[in-house]
Amino acid sequence: MTDDNTSSAACPFEGPGDMSYSPQPASPEGASPPAAAGEFPQPPPIVAPRRLHPLDRPDDEEASSRSDAARIRLAWAKLVWLLSFMAVLLAVSYVVPYIAEQTQYAITRGKQRAEHDFAIKHIDASPLAEMSRAYQMVSQVVGPSVVHINTVGVESTILPLSTRRRTRMPAEGQGSGVIVESSGYILTNYHVIRESQQIEVALSDGRKLKAKIVGYDKATDLAVLKIDAEKLVPARWGNSDDVEPGALVWAVGSPFGLERSITSGILSAKHRAGLAGSLHQDFLQTDAAVNPGNSGGPLVDSRGQIIGINTAIVGEAYQGISFAIPSNVAREVYQRVKSEGMVRRGWLGVELAEVTPEQAQLAGLPAPAGVLIAGIFQQTDGSPADRAGIQPGDIVLRWNGAKVNAPVELSKLVAKTPIGSRAKVEVARAGEELTLEVVVGERPPLD
Repeated sequence: MTDDNTSSAACPFEGPGDMSYSPQPASPEGASPPAAAGEFPQPPPIVAPRRLHPLDRPDDEEASSRSDAARIRLAWAKLVWLLSFMAVLLAVSYVVPYIAEQTQYAITRGKQRAEHDFAIKHIDASPLAEMSRAYQMVSQVVGPSVVHINTVGVESTILPLSTRRRTRMPAEGQGSGVIVESSGYILTNYHVIRESQQIEVALSDGRKLKAKIVGYDKATDLAVLKIDAEKLVPARWGNSDDVEPGALVWAVGSPFGLERSITSGILSAKHRAGLAGSLHQDFLQTDAAVNPGNSGGPLVDSRGQIIGINTAIVGEAYQGISFAIPSNVAREVYQRVKSEGMVRRGWLGVELAEVTPEQAQLAGLPAPAGVLIAGIFQQTDGSPADRAGIQPGDIVLRWNGAKVNAPVELSKLVAKTPIGSRAKVEVARAGEELTLEVVVGERPPLD
């Protein structure tokens, strides 16, 4: 038994009658009542967030306006960025090629400027400058010796319909020439002064003088003129036999009346014989420009020496091929015309041809050699060949000991032999070799 004012320890497992009481704190307002003994407390209910439709406006109008403005600004920013990007691409597509092009131009200009400055500094010492000066010196060497020739002659016979009388119309011609002696001797082409009544020579210093004909040689188309003048500069003779194809040459003359014009080229070939119908014309071929009016002017080598007299072209105008009389031929003709007024040549009176294998066999030769006597000219007193006993079919092997293998060679040897002299001719006939003696005659003049 206990005192009423005394508290006794409470046992949690005491029976219901003796259960002690423990005061509980007051529950907050609205809170769920405490769970009964032996029960778990219930969790608070889960409230899902409210879903808004995109078209639904939130309750806060100001916040909604700010959100719309932000979206609009963002859209504009994207559009501006896209347009800017496209503008940049467009600019790049035009600007970059332009910049590259201008850069390339600048590089090219810089390179050209550098080359220009370098060339100006060194061009005076270049091989091209040396060659140009050499060309100029060739012109300076031969220029004072070249003359322009004007002729007044006879053109042709015309029959006027009114009178039916034969009249002669004067015609002016032009050509070139070269001074070969300081005393006033000039060499030109015969066809330049043919049938001329008056000849005027224009010198390089501007003087114009009358000229007279000393003589000419139709076979080689050469003529010699003489003027009375002082202080003339003669051209120097060169050796045409020493010049080989490929050598530089210069042609000087008055093409179409353009005085003292000079052109250059190379010697294309030698020994172009028989092109003008004469065995005595053995041309040099060049590609130096030669036109009407150049006839009679000199063809010179790199030393300004005469190696030929320009005389012919192919066609009516220059087509890349021109011909000149070799200086060795021209010099010999000049000396003979100057001393005798004409050129007298030896003559055998035969027709010559090449030797074929069959003809060589008939003459008893193992292979073709020499020159065939194809025919003999008949005269009342007999031709030199006929009088010497030369017969058609004979093959001439040697003339005065000189071996011959072409008709041109024999013709030149005979022409150079003094008229009236005796020459030994070795011929092959029917298996025998005979030595005959011939008295050289004089070639009849050309018509």
